[in-house]
Amino acid sequence: MIPESWLSVSRRSQAFDEPPSQIERHRTAIRRKDFSLAVKCLLRDELLPPGRTFFDYGCGYGEDIELLQPCGVVANGWDPTFRPEVPRTPAEIVSLSYVINVIEDPHERAKVLADAWELTTRMLVVAARVNVDGRGYGKVEFGDGVVTGMGTFQKYFTQAELKEYLESQLGVEAIPATIGVYYLFRDETLQQQVLAHRYRRAPAAPKKTFSELKYDENRQILEPFLARVLELGRLPAADEYEGYEAITGKFGSAGRALALLRRVTRLPGWVEVRQQRTDDLLVYLALARFRKRPPISKLPTTLRRDIKEFFGSYKRACERADTLLFHAGDATAIDEACGHSKFGKLLPNALYVHRSAIDRLEPVLRVFEGCARAYLGEIVGANIIKLHRFSGKVSYLFYPDFDTTAHPVLVRSLKLSLRDLQLDCYDYSTASNPPILHRKEAFLSEDYPEYQTFAALTRQEEELGLLTDTARIGTRDGWELRLRDAGLRIDAHQIVAAGNPSAIDGTGGTTSSG
Repeated sequence: MIPESWLSVSRRSQAFDEPPSQIERHRTAIRRKDFSLAVKCLLRDELLPPGRTFFDYGCGYGEDIELLQPCGVVANGWDPTFRPEVPRTPAEIVSLSYVINVIEDPHERAKVLADAWELTTRMLVVAARVNVDGRGYGKVEFGDGVVTGMGTFQKYFTQAELKEYLESQLGVEAIPATIGVYYLFRDETLQQQVLAHRYRRAPAAPKKTFSELKYDENRQILEPFLARVLELGRLPAADEYEGYEAITGKFGSAGRALALLRRVTRLPGWVEVRQQRTDDLLVYLALARFRKRPPISKLPTTLRRDIKEFFGSYKRACERADTLLFHAGDATAIDEACGHSKFGKLLPNALYVHRSAIDRLEPVLRVFEGCARAYLGEIVGANIIKLHRFSGKVSYLFYPDFDTTAHPVLVRSLKLSLRDLQLDCYDYSTASNPPILHRKEAFLSEDYPEYQTFAALTRQEEELGLLTDTARIGTRDGWELRLRDAGLRIDAHQIVAAGNPSAIDGTGGTTSSG
């Protein structure tokens, strides 16, 4: 139901070709105790290390500035209402966060965007309100935005409209950081560094034995060297590792140090590390095709060395990446890859995977999901990804209590069609009988911290016959009815008799829960 105050604004606006006499933009500023979404994205992507300069254009009350300064970031900002005396000075990173959507004049909106772009020496981050089909905002149209009952203006973009607007105004590519947040780079090398890092997995060290005396004697300098080798998947160059001189001074060369490490670690681990790094590069290069793959001269030095090491040449790497990208658009290839995936829960129409396991999938599935992220950015809060096997769609599911609740409730789903870029949102937060999850370990890799806990609960539920007739137990009410009929309840991740603090042992008996 639309509030009467909003209706009165609508009636006034329809009677005039011009907006109401006063749009109170400053009333859109809010006080926060945490970083803005734009800065959270920058921190997540490691773009605000100590010493980097940051300027918040239209900073409101200035919370981002206050929170970043203790982190060693050289942060400042300007706002026409709250910090008008601060000079607008250049910075490596400039933020324009929820500013363009509150400016009702299209010409002024474009000028503010251009002014913020002129201030940055490396990159601009822009955040704006976006609208997604299926999400209700209760708004009244005014011009190309809305006037609210507070006397403020809000322009609602779609994700695609925001990208198109930024690119048309500034003439550079807008890279999505998350829904409603885009990065625009002056420094193309930094852009490629960010994109390559997005598809790079954390290294998993092979298991080591410590039987060799020489390794034990030099562990202090070898372990940091090992960590760097695992990160790169190859020997570092002299300028890629701070302890390079110590290593060469002790062992004569980095190669000899690596030979010792290979003797005291399992060789298959090294093969796996190199394969993972090769796959990460292929995923990055395949997805780079979407945004006009850069010449090799624009890549960071470390990335150029990686390509030479693992592919021999940039041309050969790009050819392999193009083949991978082609397969990611083939429904048959996606179906086959889903069918024999070692990770995730496979259903007839989709593969469901926890976000922590996405990087463990085959490269073709990583690229398939990566195409969605190339359009949307990181989907903050989504922890289950649904890869549709036949329809060319990717869904992001939000289960806020995944780790702490035995059968978490679905509160939201975002579904993107890669064929026509239609984005739909389904909100279950107020549903009387929302969907829930079972068999949580099926979505995970076995090294997930709570994997064994989740698996133990599933075994218990199977032994008690609780997981039959999945259609009935797929919602909260259906599952609670199943438990009540069985005289059971779940305490944390353990089944207990209803009204009894004892745990069920899986055979119908009970054991003390201690």
